Amino acid sequence: MKMPKRWKPESFRLWLLLLVLAIGLDYALLGFGNPVDTRMGDFWQKLHASQRPADAGMVLVDIDQKSLDRMQPVAGKWPWPRSLLGEMIDGIAAQKPRAIVVDLLLNEPDLARPEQDAYLSDVIARHPEVLVAVQYMPGRQTAKADGSLLRYAELPATLGIRRTPIAHAQADAAMLLPTVLRDPTSWRGGLVDRLQSADGVVRHYYLSKQDQGWRLLSLPAQLAQMQRWDVPVEAGQIRLNWRQHWQHVSFAELYDDFERGQRLRPQDEFHGKIVVIGIEEASLGDRHATPMSTLTLGPEVLATAISNLAHQDWLREVPRPPLAFMAILLAMLVMWAFERAHSPLRIGLALGIATLSGAAASWWWLGRHWFIPLSGVLAWGWIGYWGCALIAYFRERRQREAAIALFQRFLDPRVVGQLVNTGEIDQSQNAQSREITVLFSDIRGFTTLSETRSPEYIVALLNRYFTMQVEIVFKHHGTLDKFIGDAIMAFWGAPVSDPEHARHAVAAAIEMAEALERFKRELTDLGADFDIGIGLHTGPAVVGFIGSNERLDYTAIGDTVNLASRIEGQTKGVARVLVSDATRAACLDAFDFVDKGQHHVKGREQEVELFEPIRRQT
Repeated sequence: MKMPKRWKPESFRLWLLLLVLAIGLDYALLGFGNPVDTRMGDFWQKLHASQRPADAGMVLVDIDQKSLDRMQPVAGKWPWPRSLLGEMIDGIAAQKPRAIVVDLLLNEPDLARPEQDAYLSDVIARHPEVLVAVQYMPGRQTAKADGSLLRYAELPATLGIRRTPIAHAQADAAMLLPTVLRDPTSWRGGLVDRLQSADGVVRHYYLSKQDQGWRLLSLPAQLAQMQRWDVPVEAGQIRLNWRQHWQHVSFAELYDDFERGQRLRPQDEFHGKIVVIGIEEASLGDRHATPMSTLTLGPEVLATAISNLAHQDWLREVPRPPLAFMAILLAMLVMWAFERAHSPLRIGLALGIATLSGAAASWWWLGRHWFIPLSGVLAWGWIGYWGCALIAYFRERRQREAAIALFQRFLDPRVVGQLVNTGEIDQSQNAQSREITVLFSDIRGFTTLSETRSPEYIVALLNRYFTMQVEIVFKHHGTLDKFIGDAIMAFWGAPVSDPEHARHAVAAAIEMAEALERFKRELTDLGADFDIGIGLHTGPAVVGFIGSNERLDYTAIGDTVNLASRIEGQTKGVARVLVSDATRAACLDAFDFVDKGQHHVKGREQEVELFEPIRRQT
């Protein structure tokens, strides 16, 4: 029988080929592993953000629920008269902040209270440090008083409008502009459009957009240029490096303090800082899904972008496609380990260490303002591992089933079960030297019997006889080696280790002799010439699967086997069962032995002393 190989590397290589194709599709075209990188990146960024201190140079003035409630007697329901915003800007500007950012759209005039809009317009015109929000709206243009549409070429540079060599001179401005401000020269600001990923989560922020050849700067980018920060506007966007801690001030509390004669708050609270005025109240809708939360405040997103530009600490990203080579290399290492028949547990532990190392590396690089999407690489490594583990499992299972079927040919099924449970069935397939007891049993008078009986009768007789004798061998924990014509070869001590192999072998031989008598009584026509001879010898032998690549047999070879066969040949006219002195000594006191003298056997110069075992009476 051909033994199955422990591993079949071709299966692993086919799996690796499929894996490489999948990795290539992921990183080059489809990006179906991108959610793993983004979700794990969100996790690490949130954890990292929790350890970042608040930006001391940023303050958020919130229009929160408390402000809506406390300001209602003065301003009524939202939207408030814009004079309140003008007063707030005046009060903050008096402390000489670096900039005041109004995260509110000022594109719809208050027709019922035009004087309020005029007041706000005058205030912002007086304070060049104030920037206002603008929103990009494709298909939505702003009309002038004469009904014509505003064009990008007519907008002030303070709104972050930049002409490029391919700009269309007559391009209409697709923006919600701050037309509440009467003087366009006071239109200072930029886009506050949040850049959402495919899953709706804000992870990046625009630096600029392109429309009909015009570059439209975001409010953070425009502020950065006003402050002369070094910003890669041409990059188009940055990945935000988040914080979870911000300095918040309630609009109502600050407004009340400005109205007091004796101020309670510090007079230089906003000196040299960037102040963002925006909506905090959830019912007003300025909430966004981010790695920090599903309801992150819009002003916090804007403040994050401004803070990143101010400190130059936005996250530089390593693009995913080049990391495909790392994923392929990791998958190849996993397959190589399985090919080398390393333990899946050890491979899993090694991959676990690699995963922890990758996580540590991601964390370390985050602290240095780099986002490296290693999670997808590690995920592909684990996919490769589980695929190889599954292949190895089924290979091992088929190999185990083939081995079980093979061992059941010459072992008691209960012994085979023991080998499987203890894991010895794998070790038993390797040839090894052991001390065993070998038994040969041959039928006497078989030639005469076969000449007087039909072939069918002889085959049926042998099958019945062999079945009876093999059951006895298995009963006494023996291993059936082979049938040699009308002879049986069996041995004890392998593949299952048995310290009492000699005693079990002799007990089996005695019972085989006794069973022959019962067999002859059942078949009365066998005659007196039908008999058996059984020879046993104990000693070292090589045991294992021996043969050609196409056919292997589990057998024992060596001088011990040869001597057992020769002893069986000496039984005729002496005793039905004969054992060597080595077997007698190995049985201790389990049986009585009758000395049958010295015998010369073929292949040995010295005579061999033989004994007949007798069951000890109890």
